Amino acid sequence: MKKFLALLLAMMMVVFTFGAVAETVNPDDIADECVSENGTYQIAFVTDVGQLKDKSFNQGTWNGVKGYANANGLTYKYYQPANGDQATDDDRYDAMKAAAENGAEVIVCAGFMQGTALEKAAKEFTDVKFVFIDGWQLGLKNVAPIAFAEEQSGYLAGYAIVKDGFTKIGFAGGGGGTNPACCRYGYGFAQGVSAAAKELGVQAELKYSWQYGASFSASPELQTMISGWYETGTEIVFACGGSMFASIVAAASANDAFVVGVDVDQSFESETVITSALKGLSAATEWAIAKNYNGEWDTVGDVATSLGANDNAVGLPVDTWQFETYTVAEYEAQLAAIKDGSLVVDNAALVDGEVANAGLENVTILYE
Repeated sequence: MKKFLALLLAMMMVVFTFGAVAETVNPDDIADECVSENGTYQIAFVTDVGQLKDKSFNQGTWNGVKGYANANGLTYKYYQPANGDQATDDDRYDAMKAAAENGAEVIVCAGFMQGTALEKAAKEFTDVKFVFIDGWQLGLKNVAPIAFAEEQSGYLAGYAIVKDGFTKIGFAGGGGGTNPACCRYGYGFAQGVSAAAKELGVQAELKYSWQYGASFSASPELQTMISGWYETGTEIVFACGGSMFASIVAAASANDAFVVGVDVDQSFESETVITSALKGLSAATEWAIAKNYNGEWDTVGDVATSLGANDNAVGLPVDTWQFETYTVAEYEAQLAAIKDGSLVVDNAALVDGEVANAGLENVTILYE
């Protein structure tokens, strides 16, 4: 029954909302391309590194593009920059240029690595609106930067798994330690692990690594490393980086171990997923695109937008998690504390050894 309800929920796509209309159509039922007879389109999406259907960051953002376009009768197309994981700024710019020249009114660009190419394209195509997911202000009115308080979501996940009894934990992050979003996820996760361990009076161990995650891709090397973690006692690993998820799930499945997913609810991909640290990618993307078509672009253009708990834009999937002792009531109390400010999660995007020096108690950080 639980699995049936989870699948029903997935079909309905009940997502975070903060002014956007909740999606009621399964994005997988929406075509991945809808262009006019002459090949032009109104909305374009330029992916981050990794695959479009990565079950995570790219796909979550793309679902927002498709969802908005489908609901509003607009045409759309996606671009994966040339050279895949080795894409350069020129490759990203070429994708944006092609989109603009083919009629795109709004171009959604996913990932912090888009910054240099996006700035160039936005200066050239001033009549086009650009949505910069996981981005920052570029001083350009036609660019809307949308970021998230990933540290809050990471904290909630780290706190929950320790309260549920896990003390041998891993974090494998994408971007090689230079992706601010993954750094926030990881630092928040460590804070949550620390807080719960302190409350319970236990000592947690957190293996922490950026290895094999620079391109966010699955790899035999990553799978081997994570298998080694599981074989030496790690119980659960936060798979924080797009298609890296596939390698970490494979290692978990082979070792009867567990995974924390990222960005979207990944429980539908593997029974090893206990929970996922979420951010409202689809809803945020729809919300930002709508600002253009509702004549409200001035409210987001060159405005630093960071969406967190108070925007219902981060959290855990209470309907699909597999916790045995951690309760929804406990989760809601933590979330309420973040919202009212009584619990403040540090949002410093710390990397490498800095996390170990952040004053965290009851947790030993082991760098791999």
